[in-house]
Amino acid sequence: DNFRLFYKNIASEAAFILADVERCMSSMQAGTQMIKLRGSSKGLVRFYYLDEHKSCIRWRPSRKNEKAKISIDSMQEVCEGKQSEIFQRYADGSFDPNCCFSIYYGDHMESLDLVSSSGEEARTWITGLKYLMAGISDEDSLSKRQRTRDQYPSQTFDEADKNGDGSLSINEVLQLMHKLNVNLPRQKVKQMFKEADTDDNQGTLGFDEFCAFYKMMSTRRDLYLLMLTYSNHKDYLDADDLKRFLEIEQKMTSVTKEYCLEIINQFEPCLENKKQGALGIDGFTNYTRSPSGDIFNPEHYQVNQDMTQPLSHYFITSSHNTYLMGDQLMSQSRVDMYAWVLQSGCRCVEVDCWDGPDGEPIVHHGYTLTSKILFKDVIETINKYAFIRNEYPVVLSIENHCSVLQQKKMAQYLIEILGDKLDLSSVRNEDSTKLPSPESLKGKILVKGKKLPATISDDAEEGEVSDEDSADEIDDDCKLMNGDRVENIAKKKLDSLIKESKIRDCEDPNNFTVTTLPPSGKLSQKSDIKKVKILCLSQPISENSPLDQFMGNGLFYSPRMSRQKKTMKLSRALSDLVKYTKSVGIHDVETESSWQVSSFSETKAHQILQQKPAQYLRFNQHQLSRIYPSSYRVDSSNYNPQPFWNAGCQMVALNYQSEGRMLQLNRAKFNANGNCGYILKPKCMCQGVFNPNSEDPLPNQLKKQLVLRIISGQQLPKPRDSMLGDRGEIIDPFVEVEIIGLPVDCYKEQTRVVDDNGFNPMWEETLVFTVHMPEIALVRFLVWDHDPIGRDFIGQRTIAFASMMPGYRHVYLEGIEEASIFVHVAINDICGKTCNFSIMGVSFIFQVKQALGLKGLFLRNPKQASLDSHAAGQLHRKHSFSSHILRRTASAPTKSQKKKKKGFPEIVIDARDNSSEGASEDRELEDSSQPRFDKEPESSSPSLAPREGANGEVHGKELKGKAHSSGKGKHQTPPPLRHSHIFILPP
Repeated sequence: DNFRLFYKNIASEAAFILADVERCMSSMQAGTQMIKLRGSSKGLVRFYYLDEHKSCIRWRPSRKNEKAKISIDSMQEVCEGKQSEIFQRYADGSFDPNCCFSIYYGDHMESLDLVSSSGEEARTWITGLKYLMAGISDEDSLSKRQRTRDQYPSQTFDEADKNGDGSLSINEVLQLMHKLNVNLPRQKVKQMFKEADTDDNQGTLGFDEFCAFYKMMSTRRDLYLLMLTYSNHKDYLDADDLKRFLEIEQKMTSVTKEYCLEIINQFEPCLENKKQGALGIDGFTNYTRSPSGDIFNPEHYQVNQDMTQPLSHYFITSSHNTYLMGDQLMSQSRVDMYAWVLQSGCRCVEVDCWDGPDGEPIVHHGYTLTSKILFKDVIETINKYAFIRNEYPVVLSIENHCSVLQQKKMAQYLIEILGDKLDLSSVRNEDSTKLPSPESLKGKILVKGKKLPATISDDAEEGEVSDEDSADEIDDDCKLMNGDRVENIAKKKLDSLIKESKIRDCEDPNNFTVTTLPPSGKLSQKSDIKKVKILCLSQPISENSPLDQFMGNGLFYSPRMSRQKKTMKLSRALSDLVKYTKSVGIHDVETESSWQVSSFSETKAHQILQQKPAQYLRFNQHQLSRIYPSSYRVDSSNYNPQPFWNAGCQMVALNYQSEGRMLQLNRAKFNANGNCGYILKPKCMCQGVFNPNSEDPLPNQLKKQLVLRIISGQQLPKPRDSMLGDRGEIIDPFVEVEIIGLPVDCYKEQTRVVDDNGFNPMWEETLVFTVHMPEIALVRFLVWDHDPIGRDFIGQRTIAFASMMPGYRHVYLEGIEEASIFVHVAINDICGKTCNFSIMGVSFIFQVKQALGLKGLFLRNPKQASLDSHAAGQLHRKHSFSSHILRRTASAPTKSQKKKKKGFPEIVIDARDNSSEGASEDRELEDSSQPRFDKEPESSSPSLAPREGANGEVHGKELKGKAHSSGKGKHQTPPPLRHSHIFILPP
């Protein structure tokens, strides 16, 4: 009876909550007038409402028109009251806190700060938004995309209906085609429009008619031909056809007929086809564009690596100056950044501590004009958000600049707030000479900082330690001085100077600009602005560098020439909190030690990597290394983390507030293990030694050959910075693929350009790469818009080599709804000079012979036999519904032009070769009850195009060559042989 009463109460409460949520949804969709705050200026009165799909909030009026929206997916947090930095700019009493709330959204945690007319309205929005965010928080990105795709036709229709009459005229459809980057002949569009216009209201398309039109326009020619190939030219795949496709192309094993019928039942929209157990073109398209057809291995959304090895055996995702929102000199410091960074998977955060007023330690970037936050607030935020997404340990990197008195206050807050999270007494460590594992440290926070030497008396409350470590990451050159004058000048001018020196961290920023004020502090002439290029990635800053020549201009000073070694006072209370992560000065990398963390600036680390790469790798097998950005990166730009990962450096710290190429590489690397913040290093990096910069670093280990067929693109948008937006020219896209890993593996290839088609361009080109160490390699897909004077960036997706799935896969561009490229992935083993692979189930062996003094393959990429030409040839012999639908689709191949391949510079480094013991082993899938993928898939691509040129023979030079041609050859049926030996001889 008590249980029944309890259950009844729970059910009643749940029903009440659901009713309240529905009320909130209804009220939000009806809309609310609220004030949007904009800092120091007056607020704006806007009408905010939830769209009909419950996928975003919109407002009006706005000059952005339909782009004035924030998607629910992008929202990070909703905060009640006046907590944001914008609200704090207003005097107390300006607004009722009950009417205030902030929405944090996007990669940079931007805030939308709103004031409603009543506390009830504010609670309605807060409740509704939190419900919507919670409803999707458990979905992975692929499931979100599936949901978005289902809503896409409705959203497209609403946006195309300019006059709001519920139907689309031919002119509205033509405008929509231009917006969607489709350049079809006007007559063809009219013909498709007429075929879809079937109701009594002729001349316009209602929503259902528009769906039929959109289906004609978006029917995928590439997928249709692929379906015909495996269905024996039927207009559908039955369960046996689908099973054969999954086994041969997608490399799945243990596929049953029942499993195939489940796929048909889930993805086939036609009820008649479902009854017949048939997967038509729409169902096949739904399946390939679902999470099941994504290039990323779904098993890698969870932790899938061994987490019981010492900490030094892992790469650990790390943040630099975590508290900063922007540049290193003038930006805001916010505790929210710790919440965002920790929830995004980061496991090492930085806290710069300085003496504050009233005995309260503060956090900010010393000697600069960045704002200040309380140390206590930072620790409370870390305590709240450290383990929300995963339980693996967090490293708290304390940069200590405080007096002993405030150090004691810091220790007090750490102990009181973090409590058991600091208690490491229960951590089991079988080998005391090695660091504990991430598994044994679950739920723990490690304090990284200085530690008193053992020679100091046990009853001493303080002692002296060297400051020669990262506790003073700010080079003396970059410390602001003359505070009063700086306050008056820098606040007005420095922001514009930083914008001028802004590093555009899109692709390969190997240099950047530092700007300074002239002695007069005036900026009346452009000549007064001096710029100096610092090549931090290739060489250290010399003491006679141009930067030193103007550091005495008034904004900076340069006492580096006279700087002497210093010591600092350290509190025992703070020292005792440091156990496994003791900060030490930079040791000789040939010295082995444990339980220590050495911090290196990127410049110093590059020097070591060039001079002693093998020794650096061995050094990182036993202790932790932390790399931090050069202090000359005043705009918070990021260096390339890959060279340091190549040397086994664990904590490669990046500025998380600066989105761009480098953070994309960082995300891709750590996504491979459930984004838990830890990636297990390859076995050869944890024992033995080798030179990561060698042309053949692991001669005894199998290499991998990646064969990528770039087939087509889908719904590629115009570049984000397009001057004319949707009205601009239709794009001319091409795809570039880049391998990022060991220097010998770094290589780029690109496809031809397809003119005037961003909706469904067809490339059908094969790119081939050789990878010596796939365990640390990243594969980067970039889509560009070709322009006569250059190229414009459209989007990218970067994934770890080990996370790629074989077969026909969609590569969705990061942060762009629906935009994707369709590819075929094949990964083959290369043993010595032999490459083993298979085509359509037939095994082949290529044996490559080399002429004396030459490296790599001799033949250029051959023109490939495309699937299109094979299927098209079959279609001529059998006219059916398939030929009719192909004539109606908008996927006809377009004209093309060749695009030259561009290389990129590599660092010239020591090429001495050190052999390595042991090769990395692939991980077996344990669950055999579900269809799974072979660990060593062979290629089933109908053509193989070896890449031109040698592997890694152009260090320090620009790679040159032409892109692959787009010609098509006739399909040849493979001979009935199980093995064929083909000898490729030099000309």
